Amino acid sequence: MKYISSRGQAPELGFEDVLLTGLARDGGLYLPATIPQLSHDDIRSFRGMSYQDVAFRVMKPFVCNSDSNISEDDFVEIIAKAYGSFRHKAVVPLAQLDSNEWILELFHGPTLAFKDVALQLLGHLFDHVLTKQGRKVTIVGATSGDTGSAAIDCVKDRACAEIFMLHPKGRVSDVQRKQMTTILSPNVYNLAVDGNFDDCQAMVKALFNDHAFRDEITLSAVNSINWARVMAQIVYYFTSAVALGAPDREISYSVPTGNFGDIYAGYVAQKMGLPIKQLIVATNRNDILTRALTTGDYTVGTVHPTISPSMDIQVSSNFERLLFNLYDGNGDDVCRLMNGLGQSGSFTIDPAELAKAQKIFDAVQVNEEETEAAIQAIYNQTGMMIDPHTAVGVKAASMKNTDKATPMVTLSTAHPAKFPEAVEKMNGHYPELPTHMANLFERPEKYDHLDHDLDALKTYIRKNL
Repeated sequence: MKYISSRGQAPELGFEDVLLTGLARDGGLYLPATIPQLSHDDIRSFRGMSYQDVAFRVMKPFVCNSDSNISEDDFVEIIAKAYGSFRHKAVVPLAQLDSNEWILELFHGPTLAFKDVALQLLGHLFDHVLTKQGRKVTIVGATSGDTGSAAIDCVKDRACAEIFMLHPKGRVSDVQRKQMTTILSPNVYNLAVDGNFDDCQAMVKALFNDHAFRDEITLSAVNSINWARVMAQIVYYFTSAVALGAPDREISYSVPTGNFGDIYAGYVAQKMGLPIKQLIVATNRNDILTRALTTGDYTVGTVHPTISPSMDIQVSSNFERLLFNLYDGNGDDVCRLMNGLGQSGSFTIDPAELAKAQKIFDAVQVNEEETEAAIQAIYNQTGMMIDPHTAVGVKAASMKNTDKATPMVTLSTAHPAKFPEAVEKMNGHYPELPTHMANLFERPEKYDHLDHDLDALKTYIRKNL
């Protein structure tokens, strides 16, 4: 298995190098040169298996091959460690909302968000590979809320890495901030940056594109620009679909998304052979993905704060991987579009490629009032509390479901206690944090404030490494 850059101008790499590299040196994102295939018999064999066993079978072709030094036995052990910290034995259980509507609970990991599913695995992969190689990396990432705490949790106290995590000052929830800033491990640095998430993400990408600095600090990534993040998310599409009857029936998914990584994993699962009928892209007011997939217009606008802050994004990193697929792997076309984005803040998807996308994805924007109403409606109907991001997905599913006979699964990306004020406002009940986080607001914080300035960020990293 080789990995290629979406822009076609960087060398092909094996899995371990892609894991440690993050962003390709031509500015593109790595993705597999070929998508492994699973037959219907392969998928049927997943019935009754543990999440860990399915994870091994789905991810093995990406990881354990002639180009990799990660043996199958090693990978089994890494997976067992990664998901041993989850609070539910099923790791990502399904909960039923209605006769044929479900939510997939992705928030049973250490930091109560779907990012744990990928980042717990990523942390153990980093530890395994870097320890074998006798190397250490510097991880720099940006977060709109959930990636930060999950990334920090997966590498805290590890000798193989130091992590610098940027979050937009005042634009994450108090719970999200405290989950990051109360980790006092000496290899963890939190930075509250003036600006929005896109500003933070742009600085991180600029560091990767400064090859001299990148090499100086041995820069690596845990954001969803890292292929291993997307790879790990493919698994729960298979486990949930099989639980609901796949491959002998189709399954549909509604995915609240800002950076496009979670739903891109569903797209890859479909390409691997999973019979997915619908993939619904659910966005909040920051609807660049909805606009792009309905009209072809990808124009960066103003980031508007919402009650679903992890989706308050205008520049969606993983969309570049989809562009590469839509344009049949032509890196020149991807470069043309991304250069347009860099120069004018926009590009237009060509009609033929847009038509391809529209055969695969439905997309819809859900506004604040609709999000709040969905939180309230689900509580009134089921007694279940859902967070605002999940509510965006649930509402989008009701708006875009084309076949009520097909099971519809909304990805529930965060525990409601991560956004307690928004949830309490709509149902009158304050969602409590799980026991292991009950004293979160009593814990001391450690973080620094930084201007939105690339040179200041470089200086800070050099000073603290």
